[in-house]
Amino acid sequence: MSFLMRLFGATLQRETARLHKNGIRLRVVGDLSAFDAHLRALVKRGEIRTAHNTRMTLTIAANYGGRWDILHAISELPARSAVDGHAVPVDEASFAQYLAMAYAPEPDLLIRTGGEQRISNFLLWQLAYTELYFTDIFWPDFDDAALDAALASYRARERRFGRANA
Repeated sequence: MSFLMRLFGATLQRETARLHKNGIRLRVVGDLSAFDAHLRALVKRGEIRTAHNTRMTLTIAANYGGRWDILHAISELPARSAVDGHAVPVDEASFAQYLAMAYAPEPDLLIRTGGEQRISNFLLWQLAYTELYFTDIFWPDFDDAALDAALASYRARERRFGRANA
């Protein structure tokens, strides 16, 4: 097991009780089949222990990719798309309910740090109408002032959700 996976497992073991104590629900999204059985069990235990918490949800994207998410959702459709032998039409809303983060609203703003100007296969479906903000500041240095700048940029925009300019 790699160092990062051991660190992830150790962090889950150490922090799940604190998440639960603070009313925070843990959700881990991604293709967990690549993880060893012990790590998958830690994820499952953490999610079960915090399942009824409602104060906040902490989502960890682990081995997550937007393409994987879309393909996984598509693979769920055949099993659930026929009722009484008739095909059920699939629209955006019915498809979106099979995505890994169907429980969460689509993001209003994505902040990409470190000078990269790409979304890197992250939340491909969900980012369709998200405002994107790119900054050269690296994540460890992204402070309150940087967040304020991102939010000011967001507030200055006209959200069109795919519509053309008026």
